[in-house]
Amino acid sequence: MTQEARVQEFVSAFNALRAEVEKVIVGQREIVTHVLIGMFAGGHVLLEGVPGLGKTLLIKTLAEGLEFSFSRIQFTPDLMPADIIGTNIIVEDAAGRKHFQFQQGPIFAHILLADEINRATPKTQSALLEGMQEGCVTVGGASRPLPSPFFVLATQNPIEMEGTYPLPEAQLDRFIFKLRVRYPALEELNAIIDRTTHARPVSVNRVMTGPTVLAHRELVREVPIASHVRDLASAVVMATHPEWEHAPDATRRFVRYGASPRGAQALVLGAKVRALADGRYNVSVEDLKALAAPALRHRIILNFEGEAEAVDVDALVGDIVEGVERQIAQDKEPFLR
Repeated sequence: MTQEARVQEFVSAFNALRAEVEKVIVGQREIVTHVLIGMFAGGHVLLEGVPGLGKTLLIKTLAEGLEFSFSRIQFTPDLMPADIIGTNIIVEDAAGRKHFQFQQGPIFAHILLADEINRATPKTQSALLEGMQEGCVTVGGASRPLPSPFFVLATQNPIEMEGTYPLPEAQLDRFIFKLRVRYPALEELNAIIDRTTHARPVSVNRVMTGPTVLAHRELVREVPIASHVRDLASAVVMATHPEWEHAPDATRRFVRYGASPRGAQALVLGAKVRALADGRYNVSVEDLKALAAPALRHRIILNFEGEAEAVDVDALVGDIVEGVERQIAQDKEPFLR
């Protein structure tokens, strides 16, 4: 199969899967697109929004459109790591001999919905870390591989803070994107009412298999990126660090810690998927700009002044991208050479 045919196959598969999700989900096209981009980039996605906006429904619908196994974990303060990973239990065979047998936890699925992940303690939240990074978990000294592909979709409520535990920075960094789910517009709300208050069940067709997703992930990594586009991605990530010599004033004033190298990887991989979904076999600057906020908003930690002034991280990322672009265009600071 030629490269052009592979690209067209990806475009068709991407659009078909998005169409199946949009049979159920009204509006939120950008969120659906970014979730799919995160999946094909090989990362995990964190969705943040108030209750009732369809975050859980979106994830369940996506799982229905894929020939994948699916598990849901409702995170609560009393949830323990063994409830997620699994544990060794004592069983007795027919001869009366006892031995340990591993009982798999819900993490052993292709798609894992971690619902209200910030309601569990950090000890339990961190039970997902190894699986998210390595694709396996260690129990009783034995490493057990997770199904491939493995995709974590987590949700959290940003408003209710009582009885919640903010995710550790190390775990936030494992999510390729953090998406903010907005409230629907009036027309979308009317469509939601019409769609959900009538007895018209919607069936979601399975349009993709695991091997197909893995093949598309390989194609994503083959997409070329021009050196000047790659340099822009690197410069944007470096500009989130206040100690960098070319950091903008806003970063020096409001940011405590900037994005890690995973931020640059997320930005480039996401841009490659976005380019492919648009039928292009090359990454553009617009691809980077469109994904800068989802890839970096959870990797930038504000300092005391930034918190006190309630600085909007999305606006800060936008200013950083514009500033770096302007600096490169004017060539006053040839820091990319």
